[in-house]
Amino acid sequence: MTGLTFLKRWLGGAAQEPAPEAMRKTTLGARVLVVDDSPTIRAVLGRMLEVDGYEVVRAADGETALEMARSEPPAMIFLDIVLPGMNGFSVLRSLRHDAATQHIPIVMISGNQQATEQFYVQRFGADDFISKPFGHAEVARSIDRLVQQERLPVRDLAKVVSLPVPVETIPAMLANATSERPESGSVPELAA
Repeated sequence: MTGLTFLKRWLGGAAQEPAPEAMRKTTLGARVLVVDDSPTIRAVLGRMLEVDGYEVVRAADGETALEMARSEPPAMIFLDIVLPGMNGFSVLRSLRHDAATQHIPIVMISGNQQATEQFYVQRFGADDFISKPFGHAEVARSIDRLVQQERLPVRDLAKVVSLPVPVETIPAMLANATSERPESGSVPELAA
């Protein structure tokens, strides 16, 4: 699959899916490792996760992914099956046999039909699977399933702040507010 096909699917498919914002998310700032040999997939999937408030680290091959997961274990891993050198199944097996990483939720990703079939036949202990091309909704749905299964902690929604105006306009509004007490029934004007 080309990067252009992935981008078209991601941009075109997102409008047809339920809104990713309605899905449960894990802890704000949670570290997520994205492992894929395609720079486009690493960039786009990484951006999808960053938009949802996650810290993203990236690896282009299995050996690097193992080093990163062992040195600073992430909250979860998105792991491509077809990688140069050590394939995703070998990485998954290594992570599951290591006491320091065996608890990490792992979502396998692949656009290779044979790899997809092999995944369902062998199922080495991955927590979920996403078929390429995928969009933001599929990624959000996968995280939602992991939160629902209690493989990831749920994001505390009480800490999420939503402002009725863009943050950039607040200083101007405050600067233009009058310090005088408003007359009965009137409201001081605020700059928009």
